[in-house]
Amino acid sequence: MDRQELGAFLRSRRERLRPADVGLPAGPRRRTPGLRREEVAVLAHISTEYYVRLEQARAPRPSGEVLAGIADALRLTDAESGHLHVLAGTAPVRSAPHRRDVRPSILALLERLPQTAGFVTSAAFEVLAWNDLAAALMTDFGALEPADRNLARAAFLGPRGDDGSELYGTADAAEFRRHAARELRAAAARYPEDPAITDLVAELLAGSPEFVRLWEQRDVQAAPMLRKTFRHPAVGDVTVDCDTLALTDRDQHLVLYTAPQGSPDADALALLALLGPAARHEVRP
Repeated sequence: MDRQELGAFLRSRRERLRPADVGLPAGPRRRTPGLRREEVAVLAHISTEYYVRLEQARAPRPSGEVLAGIADALRLTDAESGHLHVLAGTAPVRSAPHRRDVRPSILALLERLPQTAGFVTSAAFEVLAWNDLAAALMTDFGALEPADRNLARAAFLGPRGDDGSELYGTADAAEFRRHAARELRAAAARYPEDPAITDLVAELLAGSPEFVRLWEQRDVQAAPMLRKTFRHPAVGDVTVDCDTLALTDRDQHLVLYTAPQGSPDADALALLALLGPAARHEVRP
């Protein structure tokens, strides 16, 4: 049980709610944002003293029933409720490091998708496997050191291009940074003893004020990214549909970028497939 983080998470979720969100009158002399602690306790059917002790990291481990009541009172999403249980120690955490080996069947699948840019990421946003079209669209991952294949590190600490572009020329780097911070917050709770995750978080906290700001929000609900535009030096702007498939047995994700058949974006992907990983070094005529 991570008492300090549990208390901070509860406080952050309480402060984002307004009385009207839970059917309570605002009332006079409300000096702090969000609900009062006693209001959460009433809604959760627990004593105010016990809830205060939870936020102050002084309470013993709450039961699953108590956590369910608090989750309802704070209007937590499924992802936030799961995170609450992880912090409280009522859901299993992983003592072993997160998996980095990709199933052979997934590696074979990547190679069977010639018109789809595909890659696999770990729980720490490491790019573990990719096909040639992903390398042509994004960057030649094979030419990078393993530490430089981390999407979160590239998003928060990576250099910008001469034209000001960042993260492989994507038009939504800021949105991805929000996504990455939320996913890493959840991953750090699932793998509290994994140095690959804890060291990455420490590095980002030390090197990126934006990551510090996003991290302190304690959000864990990452919105799906359905479309993405790359500003590519060889073929210009390419807008792709994004599909992410969870590989739950290894806590990995298979990310697929496609374009509607017959569209200019599909033609651009087809050209990149011909150019291969060297496409990133091509100059658009």
